[in-house]
Amino acid sequence: MDYVQRAKDYFTEGYNCAQAVAMALAPAVNQTEDHMRAIANPFGGGFTRLREVCGAVSGMMMIIGLKHPEMTKQEMYEFGRKAIEEFKEICGSYICKDLINATDNKSTTPETRTASYYAKRPCLEIVEIATKITLKYIAD
Repeated sequence: MDYVQRAKDYFTEGYNCAQAVAMALAPAVNQTEDHMRAIANPFGGGFTRLREVCGAVSGMMMIIGLKHPEMTKQEMYEFGRKAIEEFKEICGSYICKDLINATDNKSTTPETRTASYYAKRPCLEIVEIATKITLKYIAD
């Protein structure tokens, strides 16, 4: 299964960044796509379009946590932080507003997905990067 392409497809179909990553990788952690769609829904746009932690990173952490339920809190914090640092090294930040150069976080209305939306936003690439990193951290 091409999880990366699946995540990109979900994003271009209109799912938010967190949903795209979490839904694509749901089978890898014995979850349904519908279950992960619902859980990840409020995490898009950096937590309900607040432009805080990138939704793709949130989706990444959801999947990593589900894959490693045996880890203690400290083990997960250390392990998860490595994944986030890897993301930050590639993307420059893990904060949505920094990644997309956003200044307004007041609107809760998602933007219409058009060609110009995708041209001005790195989100599709970010979803791809987050999915690839996640795959490394959930590999058996």
